[in-house]
Amino acid sequence: MGSSHPILQNLYAAPLGRPGADKGQKPKTLTVIQIKLLGVGVDYSASMASHIVRSWSRHYTLSILFVLACLLAQPPETRGANDYVFDDKPLKDDIILPDWFKLSFLELHDDLSDAVRAGKRGLILYFGQVDCAYCKAHLENNWGRSDIRQYTRKYFNVVAIDVRGDNLVTGFDGYIAKEKDFSARLKTNFTPSLMFIDHFGRTVLKLSGYYPPYQFRAALEFVADKHYQKESFRDYLARAGLAFAQSSTELNSHPAFSQPPYALDRTRIPAQTPLAVFFEQGKCHACDILHAGPLQEGHIKKKLKKLEVVQLEMWSDTNVLTPDGQRITAKEWAEKLGLFYTPTIIFFDEKGKEIIRVDSVVRFYRLNKVLDYILSGGYKNYPTFQRWRREFKKE
Repeated sequence: MGSSHPILQNLYAAPLGRPGADKGQKPKTLTVIQIKLLGVGVDYSASMASHIVRSWSRHYTLSILFVLACLLAQPPETRGANDYVFDDKPLKDDIILPDWFKLSFLELHDDLSDAVRAGKRGLILYFGQVDCAYCKAHLENNWGRSDIRQYTRKYFNVVAIDVRGDNLVTGFDGYIAKEKDFSARLKTNFTPSLMFIDHFGRTVLKLSGYYPPYQFRAALEFVADKHYQKESFRDYLARAGLAFAQSSTELNSHPAFSQPPYALDRTRIPAQTPLAVFFEQGKCHACDILHAGPLQEGHIKKKLKKLEVVQLEMWSDTNVLTPDGQRITAKEWAEKLGLFYTPTIIFFDEKGKEIIRVDSVVRFYRLNKVLDYILSGGYKNYPTFQRWRREFKKE
């Protein structure tokens, strides 16, 4: 099925070339989604779009009018909006879900049957909570945009599940539990979490947390066009974002980051403290915002000092001895872990077992609470972050 989404058209164009390539090489086609990624994934004014086209026109063959039309396709009131910066403390006013969400009795097999009969590609299970700032950001910045909303409604039915709710949910395997227990069973550490379900009741993609529009659009098309049958979401995004992989831009520094060599093996001799691994990349707007914001906060700095912390370039050939004893490169490790978003922070316990990963947009409040969960040892008794917060009312 061809893409009907303007930003994701031409996703399978020729592989992205590298600026500064030999003059004799044939210019490569730069796809629209690559333009979005090169511009750090935010929306553009006409002047910024024009600047991008001029900057890359020496190296790439572009349909300028097509690119500009795609970049400026969104409503004027949404252009230039910063999709990464917001106050992530719990909201004072409850969120009201969109009226186009499916009215469900939470019998998920019946919901899926309804979606199939309606010609949809499947279901999206939306796990949220009424005071979640990240849920609000998702609803406003993603489903608040007409192109994303229309694309979602065309191919999916959306069923909402409250991660603190008491209504009964019947899963595809017949398991029945309250919403809060059902959510914990599926390890929905962060809200919003979205699970994409195919016609057979299988989860083909899970997004944990809030993602900016260009990546959420890609997730929708990845499932709607059934790309999951032949590749991972990481590979799907990487083909469009190869410019990042070839970036030579230096990473942001931080005093908590340990220097190489990265001997992280914890299988033979347990470490004294948990480990935090920051996977980042150059030309990463979300990484810049994390470093300029939450990582500059005094509370965060103090807590990071109590951990072993390393930073890796996700696409690099840097040698790493992983927490489970593998000798591998950073790029290979990131691929094994299935990482597709930067920055991703993965926490490991003293014996090298993964505790939790933060692989979506994160601001001060959430990161601070995750560090509390790690440093307090809460993960030892509570396998999910949400359950720990609920039990101890860590609001």
